[in-house]
Amino acid sequence: MKNIIEKKLFSLAKRIYPIHRSITGTGVEKTLEIIKNQINELKIKKTKTGTKVFDWKIPDEWNIKDAYIINPKNKKICEFKKNNLHIVNYSVPVNKLVSLNDLKKNLFTLPNRPNSIPYVTSYYKKIWGFCIKYNDYKKLRKGNYKVFIKSNHKKGFLHYGEIFIKGKTKKEIFLSTYICHPSLANNETSGPVVTTFLVKWIKSLDNFYSYRIVFVPETIGSINYIFKNINKLKKNVVAGINITCVGDNRNYSYLSSRAGNTKIDKIALNILKYKYKKFKKYNWLDRGSDERQYCSPGVNLPMISLMRTKYGQYPEYHNSDDKLGTVVTPKGLYGGYNLIKDVIYSFEKNCIPVARFKCEPFLSKRKLYPTTSFKRLNKEIKLLTNFLSYCDGENDLVNISDILNLSFLDLKKILDLAKKHKLVYIKKLK
Repeated sequence: MKNIIEKKLFSLAKRIYPIHRSITGTGVEKTLEIIKNQINELKIKKTKTGTKVFDWKIPDEWNIKDAYIINPKNKKICEFKKNNLHIVNYSVPVNKLVSLNDLKKNLFTLPNRPNSIPYVTSYYKKIWGFCIKYNDYKKLRKGNYKVFIKSNHKKGFLHYGEIFIKGKTKKEIFLSTYICHPSLANNETSGPVVTTFLVKWIKSLDNFYSYRIVFVPETIGSINYIFKNINKLKKNVVAGINITCVGDNRNYSYLSSRAGNTKIDKIALNILKYKYKKFKKYNWLDRGSDERQYCSPGVNLPMISLMRTKYGQYPEYHNSDDKLGTVVTPKGLYGGYNLIKDVIYSFEKNCIPVARFKCEPFLSKRKLYPTTSFKRLNKEIKLLTNFLSYCDGENDLVNISDILNLSFLDLKKILDLAKKHKLVYIKKLK
């Protein structure tokens, strides 16, 4: 099963990766249509450009057909059709001759990564620009350069996708990922891919919680979504996960909610500590993705970010080396998928176990305890007795697992044993 899911994750990534996306335009629409082909329940929604959302305004829709530079030797360079990172996102249309000095004012490079093309945007100020490898930049010679950008800005829509999966309670687990970067494998492609397969898995659950899952353009998309749904989110969301950079196979990373001590914070840290072990912990001051909006004052959702290697912390971040097959691998995608699945499963199964008996229960008659004092307790029964000693109606499973220095997933097996022998009853978390 693992190998099958790995292949399917990577297959979907290969379809999404080449698309040129920005916060608005046909690339976002095409990406959402591909995801909808995987999940029929996805509702594609839209908001008019120019709409004011809190302190922001949704910018004009932007699309691009072609872009390139022709150097003095009549050779094309910085061709958009060869690598869509060559264009500064939201560049205005241009068709003119410029001097080398004027051209350089509109070129972006990475001197510390001389063979990489940077990813650059200018959403809210209309400029034009190209991104170029620093080694190619150094080869530019004096003369006139033809600059050509065939793009357009127009009134239109910001598109986003939403799925709602009803549970036994109206309380919701909220998942968000973004769909606005061009061909960046870990920083963009991995999030929508892993989230798509999480939706498929959630649909197979006998879920207690309801689930709200969104695919939005980063920043303006999440702000727009909050603006439209803030009362519903604040009333119902009990846990949230921002899903990004979940496709490399180097590390696991957790970024806390603004509060830092919510139920989802505690569960994620428990799973990472005991099952995944090698991980990097970041706090709210290290934020940089859509958790900034979901946890902001006045919104205050219990939202964390789960990642493999965190955005900004790997050398290929925001440049052309963030590729499928090198940075993002089938194994890396599966690791990101499995981590978030474990956290969701644990949140679903968390509860408050309450001991049915005052004083210790008589375990021997249940064949759980040796009948003579000569025999030592096995490890499982010792854990059971320790577990029962904390089933006071106040501690949930996460608290008990932390006290016992035991993985939530392992403690769940002890809970199942206690339930089987009717030693505890369950209070569901509110």
